[in-house]
Amino acid sequence: MLNLILFILTIVSCFFVGGIWYALSLLTILLTHELGHFFVSRSYGVEVTLPFFIPFPLSPFGTLGAVIKMKGIMPDRKALFDIGIAGPLAGVILTIPIIIIGLKLSEVVVLSDIEEPVIPLGSSILFSFIEKIMFGNLPEGQDIILHPIAYAGWVGLFVTALNLLPLGQLDGGHIIYSLLGKKTKIAYYVTLGILSLICIFINPSWTLLLILLLIFGFHHPPPLDDITPLDKRRKVLGICALIFCVLSFTPVPFQI
Repeated sequence: MLNLILFILTIVSCFFVGGIWYALSLLTILLTHELGHFFVSRSYGVEVTLPFFIPFPLSPFGTLGAVIKMKGIMPDRKALFDIGIAGPLAGVILTIPIIIIGLKLSEVVVLSDIEEPVIPLGSSILFSFIEKIMFGNLPEGQDIILHPIAYAGWVGLFVTALNLLPLGQLDGGHIIYSLLGKKTKIAYYVTLGILSLICIFINPSWTLLLILLLIFGFHHPPPLDDITPLDKRRKVLGICALIFCVLSFTPVPFQI
């Protein structure tokens, strides 16, 4: 019952941020992501809750995302990998078409003609690539006003990138542990170092994330079978997921 109440509150919260099309598009992405984890977890016999959505109307997104709680222990690295990657993979399958549809509905405007205040968004490599394919090189003084559906796609891509960071209990943390096992700490420290450099030289707002990481730590519980390695196909897919994290990550989300 609590899951349903939080889901409805999150729809309302997102509606106030970006309207009905934004709310429906973003919640579809987030729900698909979480259900990917849910169904794959169940297929491996790992007990898991339904997703709990987190409404947050004061944020530029209207939500802090959603979480599911795993109550069982991972049987092996294969299960850990499949459960970890299922959410981002399911979400991305929807996110990319939503971005394309949203950009088709977006409008190119002359910046000097804009009367209402707007907050320029930063773009990941992937989002910028899709924009360039669809709009080409815009003349100086012009920019794209994103349709709410496009903004939902932008948020979906941003959230996916955060989830794929190879840290702790994030999806990327599950993936990197299934790839490297106990050597995962090396990847944790490299990621932490990169985020620290971003905080110092590019965007200090990431400091909060660093503090949370230091508070909750980087420990990842091992699966029951922590010896049997992944097959080659999963290793390649895991590397592709980490590359996708880089391509979809936005160091400066809001250019205030």
